[in-house]
Amino acid sequence: MHCSRSRPPSSTSIIKYRCLDNIMLSSQPWICKELSSAFRNEHLARIATDMNMIRAEGVTLWRQIAEVLRDEIGRKLFGAAGRLPPEKELAARFGVNRHTVRRAIAELETEGLVRTEHGRGTFVLEGFIDYQLGKRTRFSENIRRLNMEPSREVLQIFCEPAPANVAKALGLKRGSDVIHLETRSLANREVNSLASHYFSARRFPDLITVFEKESSITKALKKLGVADYLRKRTAITGRMPDAYEARQLEIPKNQPVLVAEAVNVDANGKPLEFCISRSPANRRQFVVET
Repeated sequence: MHCSRSRPPSSTSIIKYRCLDNIMLSSQPWICKELSSAFRNEHLARIATDMNMIRAEGVTLWRQIAEVLRDEIGRKLFGAAGRLPPEKELAARFGVNRHTVRRAIAELETEGLVRTEHGRGTFVLEGFIDYQLGKRTRFSENIRRLNMEPSREVLQIFCEPAPANVAKALGLKRGSDVIHLETRSLANREVNSLASHYFSARRFPDLITVFEKESSITKALKKLGVADYLRKRTAITGRMPDAYEARQLEIPKNQPVLVAEAVNVDANGKPLEFCISRSPANRRQFVVET
């Protein structure tokens, strides 16, 4: 299956601006780097003039800055990583001090639009998922609980010899045949995770055929005699993505991912699925209730 992905703007990208109350503001600080020196100076001078106009209006500055950023968040202008520019850049852009910028960002945090991480920056929370881990962990149920629409893309499904870690997790001999299902999960049409699912080919010889008809792991397993299954363990780590993961998750290669390795078992406690999921760290957090 071919999966499209967003690409970073090139030097020939059309420069877009936002017009608010006759005030023209650059939608992204990096645009200035693409402009000629003369046009850049003219552009920055206009921003300074416009900010003076904002001050003259008598409306609280931080509220107006929050409104501009809120609009840009809605139009997805902060790139694949969803990271806002640093306070220093925003302060220079709007001609205000950092305290005013912090107040605007605090307002966006209160509204649940962004999250500030110490030492890393401020990130857009659109598509952010509180993913609950429990005995019955299901992606669709987690997403619907948040009033979002789940969907899944099947990237590939095939049979292969089990790598050492997969064989160990499933209780198989190394090299035993396993069915490898690769999927991308989306919430409201935004990529939220990339997952590699593994099943014993000997135990489920017809899984590929059944899954292609059902398009659901849970439904396919029911057709194959597994009425229910439980989560035995989940191990969570963080790291940088490889090139394939960054491409499928539509994130930069320097954007950290959360890696969850999970083992699901049947009613008798026998492993039936081993799953390795990767999620952008700024789009998902795992919640474990005790």
